[in-house]
Amino acid sequence: MPALISRVGKRLRRLIERPASVELTRYEALLSAVEELEAEVEKLTDAELTERAGKLRLEDEFGEAQLTELCALGREAARRALDERSFDVQLLGTMGLLAGHIVQMETGEGKTMAGALAAAGYALQGKRVHVISVNDYLARRDAEWMAPVYRLLGVSVGWVEPSLTRDERREAYAAEVTYGAVSEIGFDTLRDRLVTRVDELVQPEPEVAIVDEADSVLVDEARVPLVMAGSVDAAVADVEVANVVRRLRPGLHYETDSDGRNAWLTTAGASVVEKALGGIDLYGDSGADRLAAVNVALHAHALLTRDVDYLVRDGKVQLINASRGRVAELQRWPDGLQAAVEAKEQLPATDRGEILDSITVQALLARYPQVAGMTGTAVAVAEQLREFYRLEVAVIPPNKPNVREDQPDRIFASPSQKLRAIQAEIREVHETGRPILVGTQDVAESEELAEKLAKVDLPCVVLNARNDAEEAAIIAEAGTYGAVTVSTQMAGRGTDIRLGGADGRDRERITELGGLHVIGTARYPSSRLDGQLRGRSGRQGDPGSAVFFASLNDDLVLSNAPDVPEGIEADDETGEITDQAAQRQINHAQRVAEGVHLEIHRNTWRYTRLIEHQRRDLLKHRDELLRTKLAAEQLEKAAPERYAELAEALTEEKLEQVCREIMLYHLDQLWSDHLAFLTDVRESIHLRALARETPLDEFHRTAIPAFHKIVPEIEERSVKTLQETEITADGIDLAASGVRRPTSTWTYLVHDNPFDSDFEQTLKQVRSLLKRKKS
Repeated sequence: MPALISRVGKRLRRLIERPASVELTRYEALLSAVEELEAEVEKLTDAELTERAGKLRLEDEFGEAQLTELCALGREAARRALDERSFDVQLLGTMGLLAGHIVQMETGEGKTMAGALAAAGYALQGKRVHVISVNDYLARRDAEWMAPVYRLLGVSVGWVEPSLTRDERREAYAAEVTYGAVSEIGFDTLRDRLVTRVDELVQPEPEVAIVDEADSVLVDEARVPLVMAGSVDAAVADVEVANVVRRLRPGLHYETDSDGRNAWLTTAGASVVEKALGGIDLYGDSGADRLAAVNVALHAHALLTRDVDYLVRDGKVQLINASRGRVAELQRWPDGLQAAVEAKEQLPATDRGEILDSITVQALLARYPQVAGMTGTAVAVAEQLREFYRLEVAVIPPNKPNVREDQPDRIFASPSQKLRAIQAEIREVHETGRPILVGTQDVAESEELAEKLAKVDLPCVVLNARNDAEEAAIIAEAGTYGAVTVSTQMAGRGTDIRLGGADGRDRERITELGGLHVIGTARYPSSRLDGQLRGRSGRQGDPGSAVFFASLNDDLVLSNAPDVPEGIEADDETGEITDQAAQRQINHAQRVAEGVHLEIHRNTWRYTRLIEHQRRDLLKHRDELLRTKLAAEQLEKAAPERYAELAEALTEEKLEQVCREIMLYHLDQLWSDHLAFLTDVRESIHLRALARETPLDEFHRTAIPAFHKIVPEIEERSVKTLQETEITADGIDLAASGVRRPTSTWTYLVHDNPFDSDFEQTLKQVRSLLKRKKS
């Protein structure tokens, strides 16, 4: 009876404390069996351990017996290779991942090891595994770190990063387990969709994805599609327009909406611009081109902020990934906007490009028959993970109880009063010798705070997108005696902050002082991000504390809940507010922000489902053209005389490749044109709500007939190209016939819209149109 009561109590506790979490009792019951095997596997030589792991490859099924065997062998492999005996909770995480769940494990609980053992388990079942990370550094670090464990288990491992050649990438993907950043794996997927020869492919068909920092990848990144572009020619930035827009003032010459996603000229602004550009009529037929240039320049000027949205480094504009706080390597905005930002910063314009293909993170993960993941903050987005990915969350208990002290928010009337209080808090804690980690909202804030601390003799180390290459080294020392680390949202996810520093030399001293103290300079737009920052302290049962400072005039409140209730009073001297109504307002603002993000995710998903379906259908056709003689057969049938002429001049193999390249070129070009067409449709589709039409339905009615024209058009254009090709001494000159591939490719960072609900977007479009008419 006591055992029954205990089990019922445990289940009730899970139901109350961890909504949307899966039942772990089945896996917990296997831990004792794993422990029973421990003494037996300890006696094995390295070769015997590898051989025994290899026997799992011969099993017809992977049930509880095989799971127990894997965990026992994996624990022993980790002990030998890394001198780390896996905790029971790590093995629970491994089991949850092998069951296809998102496992929630707190910071410092050993997610990397749990993921590695799960990846080995999938590999020993004969499945190819990609361990998907949030950045290239973590992908390489984890692959190299876990390599000795994989080696003992007889599993091959590799990783991909931007510096690798095509051959090196192919070798990395040939391993049973491949680590890579989500962007790197996604862009390799897009590059493979542009090849014209089978031997140019680098990725085999994917089978299993294990996603590290799963909430960041699957939720935060969901609306940021990976976009591949190819060079066309040098971009032309309208420098004259940039100089005019630079002189405009907010409120007088232009206005922006509360969420900072749209900007438009006022009547006064339009008049100033028209006069400065020679007396043109921006809203007349003759001014359409200049109006487009003005709008994109205004977007760059009013909505994109240096050191928040981008950096200028090494004479180039480098974008900052908003959800990670890191520089988005090799990424840029869509053309026009990129050139406008470069003109704003008085930098030379880079090449212009055309979008070749794109893929959302959600679509990328949909390619894998099996998906699992791990993170420290999954329960908060459990419903989204279920809705968009059909994934359930398994909450893994900590190895040691969390004793971190999460202090109540300290709220102030104004940002300046809040900043003074933060400085005072840092000084007070620093004087005790306790290490401090300060989490800021962006690069600009982190550097501003660092300057203010330096002026009052409080030196700190800054971690932001400017020095992300030193991220691991900086964050590893954030737990040393007297350390003050000011970080953006990147905050070193994936790297533990060990008390006493990387070598733990002052661990006992720091522990006695109370451990790492975390300070948030404002609440984030998501409670998960708050939790991630707090989670940097209190790892593995360490002492620690965390506190957030907030203001009723923070961007979070002003953008999402600006109507603050009356009667909230602040202390006359410090500006601090103790009224619980202020706390409720900030919590409400955060919930609104989370709701907006969810609506964005839903809208992105609704609009991209059809596009992904069309992409899959066209990719099947492309793959058939790539791997078979279909192109030659179709063109011979449609252009027999010309095909016969070419057959006399070329070998059969060469002619087949010529036909293949022609048809693939037109397929890729038409798909690129189709994507551009759909983008135009989506930018205007919301206005159809005015006619009581459903924008999504109208999008489908427009997109489907347009797609059905692509395949016939491919053949028609290919026949025309074949007729026009010239035979030279070297064979066929396809470039002279217009079949030219981009000389270089790069990636775009864009936000896959519709940013708001259909109704809200419609109102914004109408408001913009009315303002133009008034002008």
